[in-house]
Amino acid sequence: MIIEPRTRGFICLTSHPTGCEQNVINQIEYVKSKGKIDGPKKVLVLGSSTGFGLASRISSAFGSDAATIGVFFDKPASPGRPASPGYYNTAAFEKQAHAAGLYAKSINGDAFSNEVKQQVVNLIKEDLGQIDLVIYSLASPVRTHPETGKRYKSVLKPIGQVFSDKTVDFHTGNVSEISINPAEGEDVENTVTVMGGEDWKMWIDALQAENLLSEGATTVAYSYIGPEVTKPVYRNGTIGAAKDHLEATAFTIANDLKSIGGKAYVSVNKALVTQASSAIPVIPLYISLLYKTMKEKGIHEGCIEQIQRLYSERLFGGDLALDEKGRIRIDDWEMREDVQAEVVKLWETATTQNLSEIGDLEGYSNDFYNLFGFKVEGVDYEADVNEVVKVPSID
Repeated sequence: MIIEPRTRGFICLTSHPTGCEQNVINQIEYVKSKGKIDGPKKVLVLGSSTGFGLASRISSAFGSDAATIGVFFDKPASPGRPASPGYYNTAAFEKQAHAAGLYAKSINGDAFSNEVKQQVVNLIKEDLGQIDLVIYSLASPVRTHPETGKRYKSVLKPIGQVFSDKTVDFHTGNVSEISINPAEGEDVENTVTVMGGEDWKMWIDALQAENLLSEGATTVAYSYIGPEVTKPVYRNGTIGAAKDHLEATAFTIANDLKSIGGKAYVSVNKALVTQASSAIPVIPLYISLLYKTMKEKGIHEGCIEQIQRLYSERLFGGDLALDEKGRIRIDDWEMREDVQAEVVKLWETATTQNLSEIGDLEGYSNDFYNLFGFKVEGVDYEADVNEVVKVPSID
């Protein structure tokens, strides 16, 4: 079939298998171009099919020749209905990894569940023995708690008061004011339950109980802080409460791993276009201004550049450069004073009329479509493609 992008708000309802494959190949080629990393050899990536998780799996495999297990939750294709992009990404990754002689297997299911945890435990026992690195990169709006069966839903809300500021519809370029009502009832608690550190700890506990973590094993979860302009709705909002919990959990896990000389870190990453960030009001406008500024300064990075640098310079480069709260700061270029000063200046003047000049809305839009395999250079979107693509280790 010929597949075209169909969007609804911040979601694209279709994805393109060839475009997703080319995206994965491009990321692999970037990692290979940067040279080998003296990194992990057996890696588990939780949330492995898109964004930072996919970049982590690629960096592990093609930077360190690591065997990788990926856990993701994506919709496979059926005749006439494309798969979700993460499924196509995983199929492409496994294809490339196997061609390079690398071990790569994947599990498609709810990573919050005990059943998927048990599947992963069994697979590690059968194939790898132990794991050197666990990447926790789950981004889900809902979580069914494995112990109680209760379903929790996260919300994107400020805490304490109504938040009002600019936002942009990145499809049209229309800059407008938005107001978001504050969290109420159990909103904060529910968001922390979905996006905080409890599940990360459950994963590490499950692996450690079965002696599946190697001596000196490391685990890393991903977080975000962001600038002053997004603080009310992000870092000081419900999501920020969840990130605070995630970051505090790193210390608990690190203490638990002392017996094997293990480490647990949170890496604070840069603002980038992901399926998750596209849903957050204010963030698309901020990112478009940030992209413009960082590209002009020659310091722009996408997911793969961020994670390759995290691996080569921080995790396995000898200098973690932890901040005062014990976090790895790979958002260091985004948060540079000169970058933020320029973004603040642009933010104050941003309108529908001038955004195409002072911001990089085109770059934001292209990155959004790239997530789903569209607008990828070198792909013939007029060509008929087979939408039913299989993940070798699953199908």
